[in-house]
Amino acid sequence: MSLTGTYEDDNIFAKILRGEIPAVKVYEDDVALAFMDLFPQAEGHTLVIPKVPARNFLEFPGDYLGSYMQKVQKVAKAVTAATSPDGVVVMQFNGAPAGQTVFHLHFHIIPRKEGESMKGHGQSSKADPAELEKLAEKIRAAF
Repeated sequence: MSLTGTYEDDNIFAKILRGEIPAVKVYEDDVALAFMDLFPQAEGHTLVIPKVPARNFLEFPGDYLGSYMQKVQKVAKAVTAATSPDGVVVMQFNGAPAGQTVFHLHFHIIPRKEGESMKGHGQSSKADPAELEKLAEKIRAAF
């Protein structure tokens, strides 16, 4: 199995970028879009996707890497400020065997509280959109 492939523009994140599917957004500019994960592994779980189409980190154009990673850091700082965690996980998967389920590059920002277990990737239940919006308001206020 190869980590490279053709970018498929019918993936859910591409549809979110085009406005075809709604998302609870926390940040957007010309480089990236950040929104709440509908199946959060912990409270405050946020995804940051680039607007440049790429299946994964290994296929992402290097010319855009710096500006995109600055946005990932900016969102991580806002999520941290809004949720006051004891730690924060910033992670990214490349390929299905590594855990990637949506083949559009994305980083997970997951606040962690001491003593609370984190739900497995793709194993959590769907969050209440109204609760996600309340949390998104707090994160947006932290920028």
